[in-house]
Amino acid sequence: MNTDRWNLNGKKALVTGGTRGIGKAIVAEFLQLGADIFIVSRTEKNLAAAISDWKTAGFTVQGAIGDMSQGKNELQRVIDIITRQWGMIDILVNNVGSNIRKPFIEYTPEDIQTVMQTNVDSALELCQLAYPLLCKSSQGNIVNIASVAGLIDVGSGVPYGMSKAAMIQMGKHLAVEWAKNNIRVNTIAPWYIDTDLIKAVIANQDKYQSILAHTPFRRIGKPEEVAGLAAFLCMPAASYITGQCIAVDGGFLANGLVHH
Repeated sequence: MNTDRWNLNGKKALVTGGTRGIGKAIVAEFLQLGADIFIVSRTEKNLAAAISDWKTAGFTVQGAIGDMSQGKNELQRVIDIITRQWGMIDILVNNVGSNIRKPFIEYTPEDIQTVMQTNVDSALELCQLAYPLLCKSSQGNIVNIASVAGLIDVGSGVPYGMSKAAMIQMGKHLAVEWAKNNIRVNTIAPWYIDTDLIKAVIANQDKYQSILAHTPFRRIGKPEEVAGLAAFLCMPAASYITGQCIAVDGGFLANGLVHH
């Protein structure tokens, strides 16, 4: 049996926002499957703590401080560090995301720009900058972490939904354009996942009960349930899967009329 199809041994992966939540779970999954990891975090404290934690667990993780929402120069600086250290990458995980929740009429142009820049522009620019490094891999992979909000309205705000829809479409177009370079591009669309980002939302008991009522599994997801799919999509076993958007949603999108 060819077990190489089901691991990430020796794969070099860049994971943005890899110090907490879904990003941290992806890093954990990838490390256990044999990958080398480079994480990017906005804050030095979070980055140092994460690298230290992984070292204690017996893993060597590299990283750099970088605010993905600050434009191309900041992203280029990160790519330059990776180029010096590795000279190539096999995997890029665009995981950074943020949201500003309020009625659309209350958004300022700055609010909209912040959400779009963080969620879409950074991923788009990073794909472009990472392209030469991915081309050096025999099996390049990009995994974008979007949201079910990019597929239907879930009350998360107009700019957020737009940004995640753009990310999904970006994945489809890049998958077609870069297939010739053997770079696969797929997108994951999670529903509510148990991270710090949703604590304020599920603190509202009515909202929380509504989320559960619309989810056939009657629970929110775990970060490792997203990480498992991210890992699979980057494995040789998934070598013919590209241009897809797969929801990790406990059956939410399939539910339709809710049955209690």
